[in-house]
Amino acid sequence: MSTVLLREVPVDSVVHRLWAGTKMIAAFLISGLLMFLPSWPVLGAIAAFLVLIWVLARLPLGAIPRLPWWFWGLVVLGGLINAPIGMKAVLGYLQVFVFGMILVVASFLIAFTTPMGEIAPALAKLGAPLRKLRLPVDEWAVVVALTLRGLPLLFDEIRVLRAARKLRPKDDLLHRAADNPLIDILTACMAVSSRRAGELGEAITARGGTGMLTADKAARRGSAETGRGGPTVGQPSTPHRRDAVALVVVFTVCAGTVVLSNLIG
Repeated sequence: MSTVLLREVPVDSVVHRLWAGTKMIAAFLISGLLMFLPSWPVLGAIAAFLVLIWVLARLPLGAIPRLPWWFWGLVVLGGLINAPIGMKAVLGYLQVFVFGMILVVASFLIAFTTPMGEIAPALAKLGAPLRKLRLPVDEWAVVVALTLRGLPLLFDEIRVLRAARKLRPKDDLLHRAADNPLIDILTACMAVSSRRAGELGEAITARGGTGMLTADKAARRGSAETGRGGPTVGQPSTPHRRDAVALVVVFTVCAGTVVLSNLIG
């Protein structure tokens, strides 16, 4: 199976049926715990918990992104740079690395088990209290929705550009001029992204601007009654009893991890 990135893995599981906002709250609780208590017992317990969630979500191993060799080379290089300072520095470096990988895996679990169209409505619902402060919650949700929609397109463009570069003749003048393939690809990606952003902006302007993408109070009331609304509302999913149970489980795991860390420490 090819690597799946920022796309839902179409399987049925209890994790897939959870509300998108519940998963984001759980990821926030886990990241907050790791930020204030990044000890090895906490990192190990949270890593084991995420593995359990992966199994419950029935995600295939093929969904795990295959990182390139140079990534692991840089990880090893970082360890070697810290080695002369002492073992404590190396362990601290490994803690930071494991901390980052856990956050990445938690983000991937949300992406693999949640339709991207449900992220923005969940953010709009979670940020509803901020509307009382006159903050543009709907506009923020639209930006997140457009970003999530555009990232897979950008990845596809990068694959096409890499394939096109490999097909160019080796004696081509442009090929000799661009000795660095990374700069070549990044420059092409910036040009393609700018063109797509311009086309998207023109399409949004032609349809009435961002005001047509956000929902005012009347539209939100109508969508709640009829199930219809704008992209930030869409067909809004709402939390159920299973979401409350899931949050209780996550909170219990975090609290138990803190207690375990204090006992070991």
